[in-house]
This record gives sequence, C-alpha cells and structure tokens, in this order.
Amino acid sequence: MTKKEMFSMIATVNADNAEIVEFCNHEIDLLNKKSGRKAPTKTQKENEGLKEDIWAFISENGIKRAGDVAGYFNISGQKASALLKQLVDTGRLDKFTEKRVTYFKVAEGL
Repeated sequence: MTKKEMFSMIATVNADNAEIVEFCNHEIDLLNKKSGRKAPTKTQKENEGLKEDIWAFISENGIKRAGDVAGYFNISGQKASALLKQLVDTGRLDKFTEKRVTYFKVAEGL
C-alpha cells in the first residue's frame, strides 16, 4: 500500500473528523508535488554530456580502461566507472575482462 492510498483510507475512515481529513488531503497534495519532480538534476544533465564525450573518446581511440577515461577527462575513477557502466547498460559500449583488467569498447553493430 502506498502512502497516498494510506492517507486516502485514513481520510475515508475518519470522514467525520475535519482536522484528520484536512491533514490527509494536505499530505496527499505534498506527495503529488513530490512525485511530479521528474526533471533531471544539473549533475545528471552534465553527466549526459560527459557520457557522450566518453563514448566519442572510446569510438575514436579504441579499447580503453576506466582509468584511461578518468585520466583523460580528469574525473574520479568511481565516476568514470559509473558512467561507463551506464553506457554498457544502454548497449552503447561492450565490457570485457582480460587478465583481471576490465576494458570497454564500442558495442558491435554501432
């Protein structure tokens, strides 16, 4: 059961108590406003551009490690790994491991 459903049920059960109904309706309004925030954050927008740059870098230069990407773009290894993973998840890059080292390349067919 969601919070909205719970507040709706509480308001219905306590329909004779105006204070409880008003409180529940207010909470439902707050939840509706909160769920409406679907725009990407500033960082997410920046990361989208960075992912495009990373993809272009790998497509021009061939197979790379996360450390190569981090050094080239002057970002942390964690951030490079996270962005590379997102590119793998969307099918734009392929990931493979050789001798315990992970490499990334442009996905076949792109």
